[in-house]
Amino acid sequence: MADSPNCDLKSLSPLQLFERVTEQGEKVRALKAGKAPKDEIDAAVRMLLSLKLSYKTTTGQDYQAGLPPKDLVLINNGTTKEEDEDLVDPWNVQTSNAKGVDYDKLIVRFGSSKIDTDLINRIERATGKKPHHFLRRGIFFSHRDMDQVLDAYENKKPFYLYTGRGPSSQAMHVGHLIPFMFTKWLQEVFDVPLVIQLTDDEKYLWKDMTIEKAHEYARENAKDIIACGFDVNKTFIFSDLDYLGTSAGFYKNIVKVQKHVTFNQVKGIFGFTDSDCIGKISFPAIQAAPSFSSSFPQIFNGKENIQCLIPCAIDQDPYFRMTRDVAPRIGQPKPALLHSVFFPALQGAQTKMSASDPNSSIFLTDTAKQIKTKINKHAFSGGRDTIEEHRKYGGNCDVDVSIMYLTFFLEDDDRLEQLKQAYTSGELLTGELKKVLIETMQPLVAAHQERRKQVTDEIVKQFMTPRKLAFEF
Repeated sequence: MADSPNCDLKSLSPLQLFERVTEQGEKVRALKAGKAPKDEIDAAVRMLLSLKLSYKTTTGQDYQAGLPPKDLVLINNGTTKEEDEDLVDPWNVQTSNAKGVDYDKLIVRFGSSKIDTDLINRIERATGKKPHHFLRRGIFFSHRDMDQVLDAYENKKPFYLYTGRGPSSQAMHVGHLIPFMFTKWLQEVFDVPLVIQLTDDEKYLWKDMTIEKAHEYARENAKDIIACGFDVNKTFIFSDLDYLGTSAGFYKNIVKVQKHVTFNQVKGIFGFTDSDCIGKISFPAIQAAPSFSSSFPQIFNGKENIQCLIPCAIDQDPYFRMTRDVAPRIGQPKPALLHSVFFPALQGAQTKMSASDPNSSIFLTDTAKQIKTKINKHAFSGGRDTIEEHRKYGGNCDVDVSIMYLTFFLEDDDRLEQLKQAYTSGELLTGELKKVLIETMQPLVAAHQERRKQVTDEIVKQFMTPRKLAFEF
């Protein structure tokens, strides 16, 4: 389809056109590198020029590699009011909708693919395991090239997992557990290596903290991550401030990415300005580098062709759109991605959680009493103003934070559905629903705290020491 000049380009979105131009450019480079026949190269070049012309006609701007078009799609109900738009980037998530971000429109905007029933069923067939409830409930809802990862797995070809954490505070909250809970499940069902990046350098660059404090937070966050139950023989956790200075492979990949991304491109992708420090401008290459297996020669024996799968929240996608654009130009496979929805603040899906606001979420350091108080006092309710009205009209599950949290953490599908139906019908009151959430979260947090107590500095050192893992490459 990409090679047919007669295909209907008018039906494509600006982002789809951008990706088609990028793919065709890669094909032209591959044909030239492979010394293909001249007529074949000429045809591919003509198609590339046609696509670039269509892109300029549609967007009013010239195609620039690695610089996706400016947003031409509004996310929230087609409104043109600026204050009603959903804002999603690696540092900000804002929506005026009490239901939260419109993820179907976000898929269109970002140009990713929806995780549908067919893909979930294929994952189940490939692994022989029941899909994680994050998949069954659409918490992980979008992907890039997961079908390619499954192709490789079914053909006995290796891949590895990469996820990360920006250590902005000593105490993590329950929302921070989401990618790690899911990554742990992926690692277990596929039996693959995992690398976890702690971007303490990023937090030093963006936050008002010392470099020593950022590094300390990385070590403390590593303990919470390890407490999720990862296998030390299959998992490497690293701090950028530590690892970058010890791995030639990691630094070489950073420099390769830096050479192939211009300042203009990172300004367009990330919104950097001329007043941002040069550390911020160069940082995206550091988050890109773990996507390439050659960044970890001690694990992959120097092999460069092992594909990476990245589970992350969709606000991190701009980093990896950039990475996927650069990868073919530096001889690396594109990383695949699995995107999760955002975890809501207690005050509602339209508000932002903040480490500086202890009431915006349930923290992993909270006591049972604190958890109960926070949920009862701060969890936004979809219930009615009076018991009589609630009995008559029922509650709104779409905006109720207790329902949202239970969707993340209550594993029993039947129980969750019963609660939703009872709340919608008015049979279950808001106070009763919050009691269920309290009884779900208290043991979950207490169990995590017990596991974390067992994580010694020596165990952290084992996880964070560059070494060979329990795999042969």
